[in-house]
Amino acid sequence: MADVVQAVTDAAAGRARTIVGIAGSPGSGKSTLATDVVARLGPRAALLPMDGFHLPQATLRHLGRRDRMGAPDTFDVGGFAATLAALRRPGETVRAPGFDREVEEPVPDAITIGPERDVIVAEGNYLLRGRDGWEAVAALLDLTLFLELDDGIRLARLIERHERFGKTPEAARAWALGPDQANARLIADTARHATHRIRLD
Repeated sequence: MADVVQAVTDAAAGRARTIVGIAGSPGSGKSTLATDVVARLGPRAALLPMDGFHLPQATLRHLGRRDRMGAPDTFDVGGFAATLAALRRPGETVRAPGFDREVEEPVPDAITIGPERDVIVAEGNYLLRGRDGWEAVAALLDLTLFLELDDGIRLARLIERHERFGKTPEAARAWALGPDQANARLIADTARHATHRIRLD
């Protein structure tokens, strides 16, 4: 953790604002690491999870993508890129959506980031995906970290999380091994674009 915080601090030196991206497959520990980094940096830092840019359930059903929720085309990538671009402009207060995992819906304007926050830690699956609109996101990141975790540990964590938010054990396992694992294969291919790859054990 100390090495990660130091890398972020070094990247922020001499910049008016630094945007850090933490990427990795579902269950790899992105949210935990991002939250810890922000806590250690204190009032200068703010957290921006990609999850808030999930398309609403009604939109996913209309598009026929509800059964693939979490895939690259089930997010508002344009909105995410626009939010990051707004954070590049000095002196602005930027609002962003959060995400309610219990109902799996975005929450408009749940996050407020003031101009005093000079380090923004964004975290999400597809920050390094260089296509389908995601390249605009990657271009706005100053430092990128890709988390790698043993698949057995990652899947066990993911199944437990799905159960914690209401799925039956059978449904949790099916989702983790189905849509989540399909997405993980796409995400793993983006690791080579990261500034640093971090192996977690």
